[in-house]
Amino acid sequence: MTFEIKERDAAGRLCKFTTKHGTVKTPNLMPVINPNKMLITPGEMKKLFGTEIVITNSYIIKKDEKLNEKALKQGVHKLIDFDGPIMTDSGTFQSYVYGDIKIDPIDIVRFQRDIGSDIGTILDVFGTPDQTKKEAERGVKETVARAKKSIPEKGDMFLACTVQGSVYPDLREKCAKELSNINADFFPIGGVVPLMENQRYTDLVKCILSAKKSLNPSKPVHLFGAGHPLMFSLAVALGCDFFDSSAYAKYAQDGRMIFLWGTESLETLTELPCCCPVCSKFTASDLKQLDKNERMRQLGLHNLYVSFSEMKTIRTAISEGWLWELVEQRTSSNPYLLDALRELRKKENKIWLEKFEPTSRNTAMFYTGNHTIHRPIISRYHKRLLARYKQTFDTTVIFPEGNKPYSIYYADRIKKIFAKRKVNLIVNSNLGPVPIELDEMYPLAQSVFPKKTDKETEEESKRVFDDFLKNKKVVIWKDGKVDLKTDKLKQKNIIDMDFIRISAVSNMQFGKGSSKALFGGRLKIVKSKNTGKIRNVYCDVEHILSMRAEDGLFTLKACGAKRLHKFFKKPKLRVVINNDAVPFVKEGKSVFAKFVVECDPELRPYDECLIVDEKDSLIAVGRTLLNREEMMAFNHGTAVKTREAV
Repeated sequence: MTFEIKERDAAGRLCKFTTKHGTVKTPNLMPVINPNKMLITPGEMKKLFGTEIVITNSYIIKKDEKLNEKALKQGVHKLIDFDGPIMTDSGTFQSYVYGDIKIDPIDIVRFQRDIGSDIGTILDVFGTPDQTKKEAERGVKETVARAKKSIPEKGDMFLACTVQGSVYPDLREKCAKELSNINADFFPIGGVVPLMENQRYTDLVKCILSAKKSLNPSKPVHLFGAGHPLMFSLAVALGCDFFDSSAYAKYAQDGRMIFLWGTESLETLTELPCCCPVCSKFTASDLKQLDKNERMRQLGLHNLYVSFSEMKTIRTAISEGWLWELVEQRTSSNPYLLDALRELRKKENKIWLEKFEPTSRNTAMFYTGNHTIHRPIISRYHKRLLARYKQTFDTTVIFPEGNKPYSIYYADRIKKIFAKRKVNLIVNSNLGPVPIELDEMYPLAQSVFPKKTDKETEEESKRVFDDFLKNKKVVIWKDGKVDLKTDKLKQKNIIDMDFIRISAVSNMQFGKGSSKALFGGRLKIVKSKNTGKIRNVYCDVEHILSMRAEDGLFTLKACGAKRLHKFFKKPKLRVVINNDAVPFVKEGKSVFAKFVVECDPELRPYDECLIVDEKDSLIAVGRTLLNREEMMAFNHGTAVKTREAV
């Protein structure tokens, strides 16, 4: 199995997942195929929706004599006529629904292997939300025991070992950790269908987070039974890679239609609020008048069109960097999902999510409501501002929110103030305090807020603002005026805002004190002729940094890397590679995850980093794609894109 990250946003990831029947991209949706009753055939799904992977039930196949014989003789791919990857379930859900079903845990794994499943599933013990903790604990213990016994029977089939634990986060974490330790290939999160049926989305989020925090990050995660697109984006943002849907068929049988905001009964609709091929061909009245079987088929097609369309939207959002916006928009359509989104504000969840949050994105960050201020990227900015930023002067002038970039919007006022006194300039922005020298840095310049935000955003911004300015001498800019006494020294020394800017950005990006390491010499700052913005920084004739126009952050050059390497002790900023990889990285080739020995735990996706060998000799400078947890877990794919060998 190969599973490698290509692009990412939030804790969501675009990955390539390769099986013996082909490669699929994630996140992805697996339609459930009932071999006894195919509402829509897998071949038709592939043609209409580009379906790459499906899931069917090995218990149903095994208990039917004809299906059993054909599957063992010809394989499950011939049985359902699909040439792409197929996952099979074991019958766990049927055991939960119907009770007295006799399935041998080892026999069903062997059967899945023998019929040629790409991904088989263990027979886990379904954990219901109403279980006592002792009951759930027994289920977890039995699930792990079955997984351990099943691993030796899988052959060349990937084995999915399901995370159970009911609604108890500590049991979910324990189960996930033990399954990771036995080196399972694929991790479904199970026992969550009752939660979704009752719109207990907060509990669902807790189940996902508690599992994800302890699972091996290099393996795919499947949210079992999650077939409604309403919550796809939220689950993807938390790190789920696969979903399965039987809802498209079940809802069609009940005369129900899936939409992004929920489910509607065809019977109550006078107009179809959709432009998919089904809804473009038929009116609501037309669908109601169809033969029952044909109506069911058309509703099933509609449900799949909506579901696959949402999955494409999510992949686009990851690639373009607006997954959080999509999550906030989708959850706003359902009050129970809004409650679930608030669960992410808890300190422990923010800390975990921030580890996977990219340093910057391709697009601006858009405000969508009171959730935006709680995004991990903003929490990271606040944390680094308090820990890494150092004010230059003893007095601070506060500006109100204005147009961006603030340094240009307030240019005339800044000039007048500096004529009187050397001061720090801070904007009281929607994101909290923004030092004027950081106004081009992501996400400060690359964020779009309305003129008036909500009360919660204002209160959170004020909280950080007050914390930032605690015990500081502050002067407020009011009505176009500021009360400042002229400096007694008559401002003999000109304020070098360019130096203040590069020093502040450096400390925020690389760590406190990095400005001393980088700029301790004769500086030359090169600006763009068109925009007047800083583009390159030289120190003692050496090109040490370039400032990126798109996010106001630095690209680290080899000469700059040498200075930071000398200044910071390990593991700061370092990705350590083994000796086998050193010659290739020296040639400029990227660092693959399997060659990473250690990594600075503070590095985040898309951070600049120092690539060193096991003796801490500097080899190259690059940009990370993974965080430490991922680098230490993945055996496939790129961990760091090498930019320049030293």
